Amino acid sequence: MPKRKDTLSWDEYFMGLAHLSALRSKDPNTQVGAAIVDQNRRVVSVGYNGFPKGCSDDEFPWEREGKALSTKYLYVVHAELNAILNAPRPVNGCTIYVSLFPCNECAKAIIQSGITRIVYESDKYAETDGTIASKAMLEAAGVELVRIENTIRLNVEKIPNETI
Repeated sequence: MPKRKDTLSWDEYFMGLAHLSALRSKDPNTQVGAAIVDQNRRVVSVGYNGFPKGCSDDEFPWEREGKALSTKYLYVVHAELNAILNAPRPVNGCTIYVSLFPCNECAKAIIQSGITRIVYESDKYAETDGTIASKAMLEAAGVELVRIENTIRLNVEKIPNETI
């Protein structure tokens, strides 16, 4: 019997891991996941968007609109930064798989950490100043950007409609 040929590519496989990580996010609007993988295709770390350690997701706001201190934006740690901060070893030379293109703040952390390749899926904020700045910095730093589309999503019934 010949071997199966319709397997996932490595990029699809690790993007699936990013999607799985996103399922841990308690954000009611947007769940983002990230996976950091080394040159030997070993998973170094994963992350998702959520509040910092010790900050209860029952006590801090999840709102998207209102006064700054009443919204999630000043409190949430993005998936990319969580993955970098939770890595048990340096991530220099690694690839980060992320379901949503990194914001300018995450781009800085990605560059500083030495990650050399970003594989992403959604670029829904491409026209925003933050994403334009992010792409400019990543390009200047020589970080490779690879967009993949139509990746496999696990347990589709469990994933909310707005999951990235």
